[in-house]
Amino acid sequence: MQNRFENPLIVQSDRTILLDVHAPRADECRNALIPFAELEKSPEHLHTYRLTPLSLWNARGAGFSADQAVEVLKEYSRYDVPQNVEMWIKETASRFGKLVLVQGPVSKVPLKPSAITSPEADSANLKEIKEEYLYLVTESANVYKEIAASTTGKKHLLPAEKDGEKFRFLLHLTDRGTVKQELLHLGWPVKDEVPMDEGDPLDVHFRDKTLGGRDFILRSYQKEAAEALIGDKRPGTGFGTIVLPCGAGKTIVGMAAMDILKTNTLIITTNISAVHQWINELVDKTNLTRDQIAEYTGENKEIKDVTVATYQILTWRPEKDGPYPHFSIFREKNWGLIIYDEVHMLPAPVFRIVAEIQAVRRIGLTATLVREDGMEGNVFSLVGPKRYDVPWRDLEHSGWIASAECIELRVGLSEERELEYAVAEPRKKHRIASENPVKLEIVRKLVEKNPEDKILIIGQYLDQLEQAAKMLKVPLITGKTGNEERDRIYSDFRNNKIKVLVVSKVANFAIDLPDASMAIQVSGTFGSRQEEAQRLGRILRPKERKSRFYTLITRNSVEEDFGANRQKFLAEQGYEYRILRYGEDEID
Repeated sequence: MQNRFENPLIVQSDRTILLDVHAPRADECRNALIPFAELEKSPEHLHTYRLTPLSLWNARGAGFSADQAVEVLKEYSRYDVPQNVEMWIKETASRFGKLVLVQGPVSKVPLKPSAITSPEADSANLKEIKEEYLYLVTESANVYKEIAASTTGKKHLLPAEKDGEKFRFLLHLTDRGTVKQELLHLGWPVKDEVPMDEGDPLDVHFRDKTLGGRDFILRSYQKEAAEALIGDKRPGTGFGTIVLPCGAGKTIVGMAAMDILKTNTLIITTNISAVHQWINELVDKTNLTRDQIAEYTGENKEIKDVTVATYQILTWRPEKDGPYPHFSIFREKNWGLIIYDEVHMLPAPVFRIVAEIQAVRRIGLTATLVREDGMEGNVFSLVGPKRYDVPWRDLEHSGWIASAECIELRVGLSEERELEYAVAEPRKKHRIASENPVKLEIVRKLVEKNPEDKILIIGQYLDQLEQAAKMLKVPLITGKTGNEERDRIYSDFRNNKIKVLVVSKVANFAIDLPDASMAIQVSGTFGSRQEEAQRLGRILRPKERKSRFYTLITRNSVEEDFGANRQKFLAEQGYEYRILRYGEDEID
């Protein structure tokens, strides 16, 4: 029988959870925590998780109950779970569903002047106008009164007659997302059960064989992810976020949703290379022809039944404070599905339009919901809660993504640069440490020692990357590289015409380089966990050899502090993080 005092968890009364990584069942426990707890710290022996309202509401949105969360803590806890923590979990989780959005009337409804935005209505002095409304419903009189007294309530909500025991507000259809967003900030997540628009029909389905002649079979977790989001198509389904590691086929999950819904689809992704990648995948694996798919970018602006656009074109505007002319794409067709690729990158202006188009089924795809600006709540309220997540290491053990070894290689500065670093202002310190010339020497040695690997050299600073490319006589891709040239270089890398490629942060997102087996990170963006997820993902496509992810860090510098943030993400995914000192330890 398992000795309870060998259990891996210590649940503390401040809602932090300590995980003893050396205890039996530690890996099993880590996976059980993923649905409802957030990793905060990950030093060598004890990892710290925290329970937050958003983590619990995400869990509730995916059908994970408060009782299940409590049972996980009790199952793995070394000591009794504090009673206040158990109570807080149940009370906080219960807030999800206290407010429910449902279909309202389509009729002439008198509104307060402050709630009317159309020019005709402003001058109508409470004139009745034909509009579409929703009901925000609660069974709690206290919740009703609290919302009515809030700024949100006064600005967007109109008290309506009771429906039996239910209290109701009336709100305009176009305020649906804004109200959800603002109420989340008040601590009241809204359960959205308004029916979704079906969109115009489109015959789209997977091929049995790809255009290249390979058998195509949807992986079980890809099918589960799409079905978790679409559900039974009843109210409350059809929107949310899917979290899968890079290399696990998030694009396929998006296409699986298209296969289920069979409707006009708008896909928004990070750059033109990613647009072309989506189009190539759709043509290769579905019955859609190239003529049925439009590209909406800075180079081409077409709209068809399936349209792939970039965030950049949507957020472009001719004047700083002017309108966003390309937002019209959201209304050009009767879309039945919108796919937000790399949803953690969703820019603020796009959040604004997402708030307005809540009636369309939508799916957010990402490797990590982490946003360094802390705006995960916007993804929750406007795109939808996390509906599906699977541990990276589970997919690795199943062979769906490559196994990877993460190595931090610490490098010293020369005496001259040590002095320059010592007297520099903080932001300059980061650049001095990042561009440590010894890093290029290490890059050269690693490339020479590993001729069988396909290697990506990734960095932040263009001067450093240009030096690396010139030293190794290999191509360099930056934001300045033309799209045609960029696609050609990526193709050469995939087809083994080149084995080493230097890339800036433009390659962080939505790029499929399936055969890369080593990444060398020479500089980064101040320890972004989001960036670490993407860069590690570049080498996780399944392959026979084990992948290696090197991060070069200047010793005794701010890079070490930022590196700790990256380690946190890697530890959360279950990866070991080995630290070596250049000149003292053996390098593979």
